[in-house]
Amino acid sequence: MSEAKIREKENQVFRVQGFSCAGCAKRFEQNVQQLDGVEEAKVNFGASKLTVVGHVDLQELEKAGSFEKLQIVPEKSKVDMRKKSLWEEHRTTIIAFLFLVAGYALQYTIGENHPVTVGAFIATILIGGFSLFRIGLKNLIHLQFDMKTLMTIAIIGAAIIGEWSEGAVVIILFAISEALEGYSMDKARKSISSLMDISPKTAIVRRNGMEETVSVDEIVLNDRMIVKPGQKIAMDGVIVKGHSSVNQAAITGESLPVEKKQDDEVFAGTLNGEGLLEVQVTKLVDDTTIAKMIHLVEEAQAEKAPSQAFVDVFAKYYTPAIILGAVLVALLPPLVAGASWSEWVYQGLAVLVVGCPCALVISTPVAIVTAIGNAAKQGVLIKGGIHLENAGKLKAIAFDKTGTLTKGIPAVTDYQPFVENQEAVFAKVTALENYSQHPLARAFIRKADEEGVDYRSFKIEDYSSIVGKGIQGRVDGEMYYIGNPALFIDKGLMDQDAALLGQIRQLQSQGKTAMLAGNSSAILALIAVADEVRPVSKRVIAKLKKLGIEKSIMLTGDSEAAANEIGKQVGVSEVAAGLLPEDKLEKMKQLRNQYDRVAMVGDGVNDAPALAAATTGIAMGGVGSDTALETADIALMGDDLEKLPYTISLSRKAMNIIKQNISFAIGIKVVALLLVVPGWLTLWIAIFADLGATLMVTLNALRLLRVKK
Repeated sequence: MSEAKIREKENQVFRVQGFSCAGCAKRFEQNVQQLDGVEEAKVNFGASKLTVVGHVDLQELEKAGSFEKLQIVPEKSKVDMRKKSLWEEHRTTIIAFLFLVAGYALQYTIGENHPVTVGAFIATILIGGFSLFRIGLKNLIHLQFDMKTLMTIAIIGAAIIGEWSEGAVVIILFAISEALEGYSMDKARKSISSLMDISPKTAIVRRNGMEETVSVDEIVLNDRMIVKPGQKIAMDGVIVKGHSSVNQAAITGESLPVEKKQDDEVFAGTLNGEGLLEVQVTKLVDDTTIAKMIHLVEEAQAEKAPSQAFVDVFAKYYTPAIILGAVLVALLPPLVAGASWSEWVYQGLAVLVVGCPCALVISTPVAIVTAIGNAAKQGVLIKGGIHLENAGKLKAIAFDKTGTLTKGIPAVTDYQPFVENQEAVFAKVTALENYSQHPLARAFIRKADEEGVDYRSFKIEDYSSIVGKGIQGRVDGEMYYIGNPALFIDKGLMDQDAALLGQIRQLQSQGKTAMLAGNSSAILALIAVADEVRPVSKRVIAKLKKLGIEKSIMLTGDSEAAANEIGKQVGVSEVAAGLLPEDKLEKMKQLRNQYDRVAMVGDGVNDAPALAAATTGIAMGGVGSDTALETADIALMGDDLEKLPYTISLSRKAMNIIKQNISFAIGIKVVALLLVVPGWLTLWIAIFADLGATLMVTLNALRLLRVKK
């Protein structure tokens, strides 16, 4: 059953602690699937979660995981799974290791064949390998050949031919290898588990005029939270009173706090600065932005990249091939060439050990979990291994213009007064615009507020809008007009002034909206408003070129002149202007045919067809946007375009590391297996090859934790 079908049905979700390897997770999944009342079970090894479709008892689940002594609790349980101490988790290995040390000490004092020496090695094998043999022998009976089956056969064989010391060493080194695998996955998981701990579990809520501290589970919609300076915000909501700076780094990866005032959104897990805030709750605890983000990241960790799918298929045929190869190595030389049975049975056992696929199995998931978790901490949500891999292979990126390469907010870019009292003119113009509902009017108000211009003291009378041309109104008893040149031609205030018309045309050629302001007797100022380019856009496009992106395309519905001017400012390699949504879709199809791997960067709401047609849909400003979180393959949680080069770079490094890991894991085994030809392969070399490969791929994958924006 697919992930989608599992989500459609009612299901139970549990958190699991104690997986030592990916194979153990798969075995647990199979055990749960066989339980009565279970329709389907899915283990997410990366997130250590189990999803069950149907009804199941917790005790039955614990029995299904008893082979690994797994700890299982419901996902929303208040019970925290206690972290085991080093002694609790590895005591049998530690005791077995002490017997191994004693065995080697006795070997050099009373001899290697002395019963006491052999007894020490046997104790090492039995104590250290008890859980291994319990699973390995069961697998052998059911003809299930995994790494524990291989190790069980190899150690029993070593004991039969009298290689007690080497069998004991193999047991200890295999335990170390499994511990390394568990450690590496735990380390990778911490990048997302740390996000789970950032939201407070309680909040101060004002009810019936009284303030009380309640659990976040008890908070309902429209409750009023009181957030004191220095406290974390417990729930998503809207500020109804107060003003403060809020550190949103946990969600967006932004290093600097963001100013928040009345009517602004705030998010659970973010840190309030110096002000006291009263926040009206808009989302329940399971629906907050951070909760959705964690859920989506955990789901993403279960989604396999194509490279991981290759490893799974390869491992399916690899293990039986190793067993067959080991049998042939053990039998053919003695039967065909009359070679020593003990020598070649030993070589066959060494083939089994070196063939253990620990390193290969962990090579991909540890890299994917690490990369996706690290990206989440940097404010980038990558919704699966396949999207991580696709982002690393992009050759072209298309950008929506408004709100992506530009700020998406009109701003006054040019103000040229034709009279001396220029501030007074701008104040009167803004006072008039303050009555307008047109989007461009906000540009005047923002500029006036930024520069401290007093426009609210003016009294406006006889205000009216002139459709398609502008607005008019009486300020301090005098009629003022603001609008396009056609308005002033109608009023008889503008003749064929070549210089003024030239200035207007020049501003329009730059993609700006040119307006005139005047009174009943003269034109007083020339003003231009435009959607400003983001300061980082040019830098981002340049970084993408350095990363090897062959083509950057800006898609917009704007006029060609305006689009070309913006394109020139940001440095994109192509501009496609005057496009309707269906035109953008067609353009994306053309780009895919030409470049194969193409991304579309937009706001996650508009241009949905183009985003869907892209190999990778990337949404800007995913924080607070359910649409962006649900529809995009990758969401840049903050409104920060500079996260795009980071995402491409991280994806490429992750794919390189996965390729290195797979190549190394297979290569080192091939080299070790070639030692069979001259008869040089030993159990020591075999286990060190496997342990060394596991250690190397683990450390290599954990390098992804160091990739920063």
